[in-house]
Amino acid sequence: MAQQAENAAREALVIGGGPAGLMAAEALAEQGLAVTVAEAMPTFGRKLLMAGKSGLNLTKEEDAVRFLGAYGDAPEALRAALDRFGPVQAMAWAEALGQPVFTGTSGRVFPRAMKASPLLRAWMARLRGAGVTLHTRWRWTGWDGEAVLFDTPEGALALRPAVTVLALGGASWRRLGSDGAWAARFGADAAPFKPANMGFLRPWSAHMARHFGAPLKNVVLQAGTVQARGELVISRSGLEGGAIYAVSAALREGAPLRIDLAPDLAPEALARRLEAGRRGDSTGQRLRKAGLPPAAIALLQELARPLPPEAPALASLIKALPVPLEGPRPLDEAISTAGGLRFAALDEALMLKARPGTFAAGEMLDWEAPTGGYLLTACMATGLLAGRAAADWLLRGQPDAAADRQTCFPSGPPSD
Repeated sequence: MAQQAENAAREALVIGGGPAGLMAAEALAEQGLAVTVAEAMPTFGRKLLMAGKSGLNLTKEEDAVRFLGAYGDAPEALRAALDRFGPVQAMAWAEALGQPVFTGTSGRVFPRAMKASPLLRAWMARLRGAGVTLHTRWRWTGWDGEAVLFDTPEGALALRPAVTVLALGGASWRRLGSDGAWAARFGADAAPFKPANMGFLRPWSAHMARHFGAPLKNVVLQAGTVQARGELVISRSGLEGGAIYAVSAALREGAPLRIDLAPDLAPEALARRLEAGRRGDSTGQRLRKAGLPPAAIALLQELARPLPPEAPALASLIKALPVPLEGPRPLDEAISTAGGLRFAALDEALMLKARPGTFAAGEMLDWEAPTGGYLLTACMATGLLAGRAAADWLLRGQPDAAADRQTCFPSGPPSD
């Protein structure tokens, strides 16, 4: 009986099998705890695998000040997590899993395999080797006092772990498991979800149809005080692409959008190019001769009819084209979400103030970051912080009642 009580006092539960949850599980296992991971979906890391289909962007290789600046006015707990696990640590972590990485010209870091699946397989194998028990199709349904409740293929289950880490995800891509339904259990401690890193809606006239899917490369977007340079894609429903994602938070809050379609040319130089054509050239011919691609010309003609014939006025329009938008794409289509569990509900170690022994990590927390590796790095960083903090809290003897709990985890092989 004494041995059973000792085992119970070292049991840790992680709810959520994405990057944050798996990182927390690894941190807990490293401290000799008996770790169980419960994932609601049939497989682990589904959103990670989806991200890897276009080349898994692990992190961004840049100095710490610039890297942390991408998270805006980040809460202190998030900054502390990223101080411990930033770009250098993320790259070393992947290399230790046998997945060499490389840094692209933009500073983005990718596995040489350019896929998530080899990395995830190696990670899962390492977790199994560390004795972590993995269960799928275990959906968390809340608490009953100290008990953590699940619906499982075998029926309802109540567990009483010594510590718990919640890594429940955000509220986008629900088909991959992130539906945000958990937020209802936290009341005012959960900020409403908002789409992040998403496209925006804009109705087009028929003449734009042939440009759907066309990229506008190397343009500069201005949304209020936020500026981003990159690629924009004209889609059937509006605008997509890395540049629009980078300013999406400002646009979501109502900032107007302007696009510089020729950022490498000063207005005067652009005006001279526009004036250099032959007499009698149409406006479209002048724009083509000035170096604008067809998609950019179509966008100008769509949004500023009639175009001004004077070269200086036309150049000014090209340098700051106003683009009225009708709002963001739906929440479920966003790459990520803002909102979630408020940091005010957590202590500096990401433990719930209202529920000692329960920690939280990943995209379920109320933070927002651009694409480019920042999202994944912060999910892993907070998972690592929560896992280490949970182990430390437990092993320092915090709760005294832990030894009185009965062993609660079912035996048997993992069900992943």
